Amino acid sequence: MHNPCALIPVYNHEAAVPAVVHSLLNSGLPCLLVDDGSSAACAAVLAQLATLDNVTLLTLPHNQGKGGAVMAGFREAARLGFSHALQVDADGQHDLREVETFIDTSRRHPDAIICGYPEYDDSVPKGRLYARYLTHVWVWINTLSLQIRDSMCGFRVYPLAPVLTLMDSAYIGTRMDFDSDILVRLAWRNQPMRWLPTQVHYPADGLSHFRLFRDNVRISAMHTRLFFGMLIRAPMILWRRWQA
Repeated sequence: MHNPCALIPVYNHEAAVPAVVHSLLNSGLPCLLVDDGSSAACAAVLAQLATLDNVTLLTLPHNQGKGGAVMAGFREAARLGFSHALQVDADGQHDLREVETFIDTSRRHPDAIICGYPEYDDSVPKGRLYARYLTHVWVWINTLSLQIRDSMCGFRVYPLAPVLTLMDSAYIGTRMDFDSDILVRLAWRNQPMRWLPTQVHYPADGLSHFRLFRDNVRISAMHTRLFFGMLIRAPMILWRRWQA
């Protein structure tokens, strides 16, 4: 069965999210909005969007962070009968003209995570662009592989069954550490992954919830946890690779 939806975590992106939802609906994807403790103004916009056909709203009682909202959305999507979820940011960064390509690839490879690796235009903040390379190196170390081309781009189609199994058995970062954390842990479980290029644009008036000091500390702690997790799993990872 391949029954996908779009999963959009939202925290105070009331200006950008309507265009994202309408674009996804035009692509034929049902939308699951996760209100991650947004302001009253954003909540009102989301409630209005939820009156549209094929739009469902899940409201969290307080802010749980991007990862917490996405994971709550995974559980809700599975409860609603969806088999796959396309994670999409609410701020309009992702090029939604590529949705059909991602969904078609997922349909042909339903067991795989379809991961976007970003192709940036000139709008990307240079500090964030260069900082990504440090995470790339740590991810390659923590998986003993170059398989993961980019662990920080959240434009992905997840098969829900293996993701829910992972969520039930391991701690996964709930904030800006989520995208890298979950991908490394799925790689440890030998989850198939396929990679597609995706254009990423940072709107000039875009709202970013990335907090330079707090989130970099959190990401550093994640890499430390993953490193020690890799050391424990290294014999299994290397044995599996030798067997392949």
